[in-house]
Amino acid sequence: MDTKTATMTGVLGLAGVAHFARPKLFDSIVPPRLGNPRFWTIASGVAELGCAGLLANPATRRLGGVASAALMVGVFPANIYTVVKQWDNPKGRAIACARLPLQIPLVWASAAIAAESD
Repeated sequence: MDTKTATMTGVLGLAGVAHFARPKLFDSIVPPRLGNPRFWTIASGVAELGCAGLLANPATRRLGGVASAALMVGVFPANIYTVVKQWDNPKGRAIACARLPLQIPLVWASAAIAAESD
């Protein structure tokens, strides 16, 4: 497994576990219009663990890359919601704004893994 794939597998695996270890943190960034935050926290944690598993297996790595890229794009609205929610809190706003551009290399790495996989 190359470094890019190992890194994405680790990031997704750790993030997935974190959704179950500290669900209230993730519940707080679910936009209210989506309904039950815990459902989305658990669902996204399962999706991240699933993507990590797909990336870890060479036979499913291409699918894992595509699924991971789609997941990173799919959770981006929660990051935007967090910026809006934290706008009046300078520290919270700075952290939330700093997270936004981090999605770009995660999408890029996921797509590159899919493209490079057999």
